[in-house]
Amino acid sequence: MGPTRRRDLAAATAVVAVVGYVLVTALYRWFPPLTVWTGLSLLAVAGAEAGWGFYVRSKIAAGEIGPGSGRVHPLAVARSVMVAKASAWVGALVVGWWLAVVVYLLPRRDELRVAADDTAGAVVAAASALALVVGALWLEHCCRSPDEPPGDPDGAGE
Repeated sequence: MGPTRRRDLAAATAVVAVVGYVLVTALYRWFPPLTVWTGLSLLAVAGAEAGWGFYVRSKIAAGEIGPGSGRVHPLAVARSVMVAKASAWVGALVVGWWLAVVVYLLPRRDELRVAADDTAGAVVAAASALALVVGALWLEHCCRSPDEPPGDPDGAGE
């Protein structure tokens, strides 16, 4: 299993944004109100993953990996990588969705009062989803072994 490729995440984001825009165009009238609280749960998860990344990185740097008190078990690190990979993909898909909503709302803010009200919530949700992608990629990076050779950050060779 190699590192998550950023270009694959970007491609998934673009596909979801296009499909999402079509759906938003057809279904926006039935959306519930979007508040700034709409996407903040993603920001909390992003912060937790980034914090866990710093913790794991410090333990790996100190050589405190393995069974025992005060150490991080190698399986916990492997599970962290899986959580990071899943979060990166979920975040990329959600970024695509919220970008579609934002692109739909921005030109309609002057003509639809509800679009003007919903824009801030959609922007916060998109930014929170992007933060989730960044936090997940950071956690995945922090779980690398110090002996592991640096890979291509864009994943072009995979």
